[in-house]
Amino acid sequence: MALSRSARLGALATAAASFLVIAASSAPKPGADGIGDPYFPQLGNGGFDARHYDLDVAYNPDTDRLDGRTTLTARATQSLSSFDLDLQKLEVTKVEVNGRRAGFTRAGDEIHITPRGPLSKGRTFTVTVTYGGVPEALNGPIVFGSDYGWMKTADGVFVACEPNAASTWFPSSDHPSDKATYDIRIKAPKGLTGVSNGRLVSTHDKGASTVTHWRESRPMATYLATATIGKFDVKSGRTPAGTPIYVAIDPVLANSNSVDVYAVTAAATDYWSQIFGPYPFEETGAIVDDMPEAGFSLEVQSKPAYSAVRSESTIVHELAHQWFGDSVSVERWKDIWLNEGFATYAQWLWSEHQGVRSAHDSFLAGYDTRPADSSFWQTVVADPQRDTMFASAVYQRGAMTLQMLRERIGDTAFFKLLPAWTKLHRYGNANTADFIRLAEKVSGQQLDDLFQTWLFSPGKPSL
Repeated sequence: MALSRSARLGALATAAASFLVIAASSAPKPGADGIGDPYFPQLGNGGFDARHYDLDVAYNPDTDRLDGRTTLTARATQSLSSFDLDLQKLEVTKVEVNGRRAGFTRAGDEIHITPRGPLSKGRTFTVTVTYGGVPEALNGPIVFGSDYGWMKTADGVFVACEPNAASTWFPSSDHPSDKATYDIRIKAPKGLTGVSNGRLVSTHDKGASTVTHWRESRPMATYLATATIGKFDVKSGRTPAGTPIYVAIDPVLANSNSVDVYAVTAAATDYWSQIFGPYPFEETGAIVDDMPEAGFSLEVQSKPAYSAVRSESTIVHELAHQWFGDSVSVERWKDIWLNEGFATYAQWLWSEHQGVRSAHDSFLAGYDTRPADSSFWQTVVADPQRDTMFASAVYQRGAMTLQMLRERIGDTAFFKLLPAWTKLHRYGNANTADFIRLAEKVSGQQLDDLFQTWLFSPGKPSL
């Protein structure tokens, strides 16, 4: 069938217009300076997907100075004329993109980088940032009123960065939705040990310093990265089920508590592997440092970091995070109950496993001791707000939600749901709606009322 002349001209005009639209949409433009998380709008960066971080950091405890060189390998998700990285306070001296000097400017906690030529969508590229200075810990109401991030100790530094402090010591796309693998090399004075994520690749002396090279080959959120440095007694081996284990304890704390960190870590790792699904990382362990001022512990990927010797219950909580928070990470920070509610419920499961108290009784202990007019019940667990994202209700009412779910759907479905969740979202990100959807699928029940009551509504629910 032949087209008339007017039809041909119309078709040409339509094609030309379509070409212009496509050309305009693929024209290089800047990547966003944040992913738009409601709690931290400028955390993370748009226009690319982080794939791998290669970190070289050198730390001098005498001056507290950090000198670093970070190479990020990323894939452009749009045609980029420029893009941003997050870095707080530290001075940048050089930026290279694909090995060539690139222009950069600073605005607050953002490095705005302009490569010599545009980066086409789908292209893998590298950006190398050379930087240095004295990292500053963050503070404020978010983490229980404690300092967090890069914290100086008597013999080195304790590094625990949730939620937004990774960018106090290395340039990054500092949001858990942009996970990557890591190589981390830590240079510190001889006599000190640098401990980080994953497996220890090598240790060698260089002049008056020792360099440790760690490799995390599984995707990791930035806030879970560490470069903790100090004097440590190290014990390594395997759990009874065969998972490699590495435990570093500050000798100051070695005999200060009755908790056997190594034994509890090994036992809990193996037990959670039965309940939550296969252990998701290459190594388990612990970093126990003499930093009581921090007042908290953190689920550092593969090696939870404890700011002092903590209780058995804390250890099993942080190890549960290896599944709930580390392997399966939040999509946005408002979903934090998916980390803390699950890890708190794991403490209840551990007590049940040990024959100390049932999870039902742990639920009642928390429910009955808080009157209806307690402020505890006013936190909306599914969206607790930035400055109260670690409020006790996120932990305790989050765990209560899981106990109510367990009693509604029964043990068979509940203990099928937990490993199904960690398998479905392994090494990825998920949100509350994803969990509700899976719970309904596994149980075959409509559960909107339960989650609406326990997660989305203020007030003390009636039983």
